[in-house]
Amino acid sequence: MKTITLVILTAVAAISLAACGYPADNKPTANNANTNANTNAAKPTASAPTKEALVALENKAVEAWKTNNVAFWEGFLADNYVGVDNGKRLNKAESIKMISMKCDIKSAAISDEKMTMVGPDAVVLTTKSTTDGTCEGQKVPSPTTAATLYVRSGTEWKAAYHNEVPIVDPKAAPAKKEEAKKEAAPDAKPAEAKPDALTDALLAVEKKGWDGWKARDAKALGEVIAKDIAFVDIFGTVTTGSEATIKGWTEPKCEIKSAGPSDAVGSSISPTVGILTYKGNAEGTCEGQKLENLWGTTIFVKEGEAWKAAYIFETPA
Repeated sequence: MKTITLVILTAVAAISLAACGYPADNKPTANNANTNANTNAAKPTASAPTKEALVALENKAVEAWKTNNVAFWEGFLADNYVGVDNGKRLNKAESIKMISMKCDIKSAAISDEKMTMVGPDAVVLTTKSTTDGTCEGQKVPSPTTAATLYVRSGTEWKAAYHNEVPIVDPKAAPAKKEEAKKEAAPDAKPAEAKPDALTDALLAVEKKGWDGWKARDAKALGEVIAKDIAFVDIFGTVTTGSEATIKGWTEPKCEIKSAGPSDAVGSSISPTVGILTYKGNAEGTCEGQKLENLWGTTIFVKEGEAWKAAYIFETPA
């Protein structure tokens, strides 16, 4: 089922758009013969995309997926695109290969769109995806919460990451999740950890966040997350803003014996944006419910010399 879900998320993720441009202020220029002013038009400067522009092009990508237009994605995924399938990282070529899976889609729509800026050249679009159809004979999970990271590439915006998680009732989730785990177990392999400076730097911040959550330390959590952070949990619930996110992490009554990330792999999306994928491990209870392990992705933004979590996306392990 997770493989089927990835097909959707990879396809919907592959969206590129031309950024809007605007001319600079016209400035007078004197010639040698007289003082008449001439205006010199400046080249257009790329600006941030609007939510409407992202949504319109995402709908075009959905249509391309429905019609199995595999060639469409080659120019729309960033070269350093990161896909995730049950904890395994996929590069651009691997992700495009998976899109070729045979699907019969009767309808697909997105709604509840939200934008989260990750610096001037990166933005995450969060949506609710509703689909009626099958892939390789299996029903496509629906509805889901989907997230796509777009990064500026010249005058275009391309997808650098995408993921989806089914929207479920937290109270009804444990039994369903256990069944899904049994089905997914044979393919449940984490990404190969490759130590490097970026991974080490991002993982250090990630660990501080997990330690802060375990200790119910709002101050410590506030030091490692961006003000406009967005968080998608394993149930598909979306929380936006640092205040609401910290409240959601610290208010529930929890007894946490151990917690932390492992199998982490980091990658650079731009000089100020990095992605860390990992397995989240936790032992204990929250509000009487047993904590479960998860697959996590944290999109970091560099503020000065410090990396901060700007967007977190979780799926059940």
